[in-house]
Amino acid sequence: MNDAANDAGEAGLRDRILNALRELKDPDLDKDVVSAGFVKELLLKRYPLGHEVSLTLELTTPACPLRSHFESEARRLVEGVAGVRSLKLTVTGRVQSGRGAKSLPGIAQVIAVGAGKGGVGKSTVALNLALSLLREGARVGFLDADVQGPSAAIQLGLTAMPAVKQGRIQPVTAYGMPCMSFAFFAPVGEATLLRGPQSGKAVEQMLRDVEWPELDYLVVDLPPGTGDVHLALYHAVDVAGAVVVSTPQDLSLADASKGIAMFRKMKIPVLGLVENMSGFVCPHCRGETDIFGSGGAEKEAERLGVPFLGRVPLDVTIVRAGDNGKPVVASQPEHEVAKIFLEMSRRVAHRASVARAQESA
Repeated sequence: MNDAANDAGEAGLRDRILNALRELKDPDLDKDVVSAGFVKELLLKRYPLGHEVSLTLELTTPACPLRSHFESEARRLVEGVAGVRSLKLTVTGRVQSGRGAKSLPGIAQVIAVGAGKGGVGKSTVALNLALSLLREGARVGFLDADVQGPSAAIQLGLTAMPAVKQGRIQPVTAYGMPCMSFAFFAPVGEATLLRGPQSGKAVEQMLRDVEWPELDYLVVDLPPGTGDVHLALYHAVDVAGAVVVSTPQDLSLADASKGIAMFRKMKIPVLGLVENMSGFVCPHCRGETDIFGSGGAEKEAERLGVPFLGRVPLDVTIVRAGDNGKPVVASQPEHEVAKIFLEMSRRVAHRASVARAQESA
């Protein structure tokens, strides 16, 4: 067979492979993987008994909850094409960046984590979500923007002061994740007395004056309630989406609904509601007691029309891990609670990808 015939044969095989892949669709984008631009490389190598195919699929996030589905279906479809002898399949993820003046250079998406009231475990959820995204292969940074009550330094076991190089603050790294917190600059044991605009300015400086590396996600732990820090974040950067944390009790849910309303007024997509402290897990018998009730956040999410991201139990493992500076996701990745956070992070990444795609449509 001459070179022209070989080229024509390979072109036909390439077309057949792409046509087969068009059967594989992203259910949320309502597009097949070819039309959505997920196919980034398709190489053919001819052998006597057929072609070896090298295929790269690039999903919208390394933490895609449908990653295994895309991988198995793509393999099934391509290997079923006549003329394919073998397949080398690579599945990667690239987080879609925002556009406009408010985008942070080198940071694809900013994910805010907030709560209508304090004491619901918002910071613990935010930190473990960030570490879960890191475990999924994403490049993640963490900003503790709770200026009045920063807790990230304790939960991560950080004591070192950030270095300053050429006028830029260098983030402190914990568990492979660059972090920044106002706690690094506040004297230990002293109250932070800042007026509202000062708090907002402090957060803006930690966003703009810190030498953040290239990141897929910057997870921002916001103060409880609605106030100047939230407004400062909104005006300073493009926020891809927000996660709201609540306990199951009615009082907390009432405040959580206000937080959701605030993000909606800012036109920040609400990625979902988390029910934290959803049942106390006895460390001895592992039985559960619904101290704050159960299921309230899921019902509230349905009422407000936002995704429900899942329940996190009140487990002493989480408390001890945070107090010891060893978050459960990083120190005990096989623990049941760590797996809950991991699954939740996939939902967050997925919802952020969908929100960003809808903005670009």
